[in-house]
Amino acid sequence: MTFWPSSKWVWAFILVSVAQAAAVLALEIYIFVGFTTDIIDENAGKKKTDPATTIPTFLTLYIFAFVYQLVLVWDALRMKNTIQILGLVGLNIGLLIYGAVQVEQLHEAVDQLQRNHAIELDTWSTTHPLLIAIPCILAFFTIIMAFCAYKLYNEFAWTIYKHISADLRMKRRYLTYQIYIALLKFDFFFCLGFTIQFVVIVGGKNNIERYATAAAIPATIIIMFAAFWFTRRENLVGTIVVIALYFGGLGYFCFKLVRMYQPEKKEAYIAARKELTTFAVLTIGLLISTIIVACMCAHSYGKGLKPYVTSSAQKKAADPNSRPYFGEYHGRANSYPSASSYPMHNEPYNPKQGGGRLAATRMEID
Repeated sequence: MTFWPSSKWVWAFILVSVAQAAAVLALEIYIFVGFTTDIIDENAGKKKTDPATTIPTFLTLYIFAFVYQLVLVWDALRMKNTIQILGLVGLNIGLLIYGAVQVEQLHEAVDQLQRNHAIELDTWSTTHPLLIAIPCILAFFTIIMAFCAYKLYNEFAWTIYKHISADLRMKRRYLTYQIYIALLKFDFFFCLGFTIQFVVIVGGKNNIERYATAAAIPATIIIMFAAFWFTRRENLVGTIVVIALYFGGLGYFCFKLVRMYQPEKKEAYIAARKELTTFAVLTIGLLISTIIVACMCAHSYGKGLKPYVTSSAQKKAADPNSRPYFGEYHGRANSYPSASSYPMHNEPYNPKQGGGRLAATRMEID
């Protein structure tokens, strides 16, 4: 679990992510506190569809997104997962778009509350400049983050080459594994975001559907960790069960997406329908991708990938000073001799060992 940056581009990606999170979180927390303290009507927020309830929920979720992004940055750099790093750039673009939409969203909420004399008159004039600054900050840092991600992609490609060696089929399997792990982490965020919004804004006190949705939070965490565990150990039965659960989740989000636009049900969702629709559509797309990649990973079971994705192997791959991994070759474990079995450069020639300097040089090239 310990990790220390090993290159300037790793440091750059960390510093850019932390600086962006610090700037945006400071502005978002200030907006959140200002909005909640400016509400003067004690009855505001008692209804779940009231802006006094919906806006703090959206702001809290947006704040959580940046905290979660920092966790994913640390995890991606620790495991040298290039796919996850590229996904973080995509997530940053999504946060940029949401930050731009947030301006109009908060403006409409403040106007509605002011018409009901439920909020201070100067709330919008105070928060508007900060709301404009957030997407500008995100656009600036997204460009820098994308450049750092490009440099890290080239840097980590060499590390993966040393870890997997020159086996192109094994490299493709390892890349598929990285994509699957990254998808699981993004699935978790969007599933959690949808669930929180539904429970806080839509669900009623005695609504069975609300309790079922709330139960999806621990279920999502369990499924995610089970998927990690089964994939690393190449447990086919467990993976099939997880894929079946993915189909169940896919059916649930499709059902909720249709339900939000049914005439007899749309009033319950109207306060957060845009946001819920966005999260539902993104989650459906991610789940479909996750199912496809999970099937591809399952197809690779028993073909020599397992030694490369175990904890010890991944820790070795993350070490920039480690030697290439020789645990598997054409499905046979330990078919390569260790580097220590070859003579050193200054040792005399020994026919039984295959030659001093030549053997050691050949091992270094491998």
